[in-house]
Amino acid sequence: MSNPQSPNTNTGASYVAARIGKPHGLRGEVTVQVHTDDPEGRFVLGASFATEPAERGPLTLRGVRIHQGIYLLAFEGHTDRNAAEALRGTRLLVEETEEPDQDEGWREEDLLGFAVVLPDGSAVGTISALHLRDVQDLLEVQTPGGPVLVPFVDDLVPEIDEDARRIVIDPPPGLLELGRS
Repeated sequence: MSNPQSPNTNTGASYVAARIGKPHGLRGEVTVQVHTDDPEGRFVLGASFATEPAERGPLTLRGVRIHQGIYLLAFEGHTDRNAAEALRGTRLLVEETEEPDQDEGWREEDLLGFAVVLPDGSAVGTISALHLRDVQDLLEVQTPGGPVLVPFVDDLVPEIDEDARRIVIDPPPGLLELGRS
């Protein structure tokens, strides 16, 4: 869902396909936060990804599996837990030209000014920023009481209507008060 666009230092625009999380096990596997609508098509053995930061890549997939609903990836040259830990926070990039018709990311400039509402339609505020973070991205919502940070994840941001320039958020109780930046 969060699918933020990231700059590519080499060529045209790149989009984040996934962000590497913590190591899993002892053989170099890592958890990933998926940011692509086509993980089955992206995460195939032998696929190579440019990375952000660039010095950590390119990374080539040597293993892919799903464990308890979480994608676990393994990369060539990263065969133990320490090597996997060194990849934490790395973004796996996909070139825009590889699949121009696929929506692979959200750019901050595309979301700025979107109205933010609750599932019942109650107004919350407007999007004032998109903060890219290692663990999860955050939407900054300008509310009458000040800015609030909302994790940009499917459970909390179930709907984005580009035509209406509206985002529905479904925050747990207290998030709008705790999420103040």
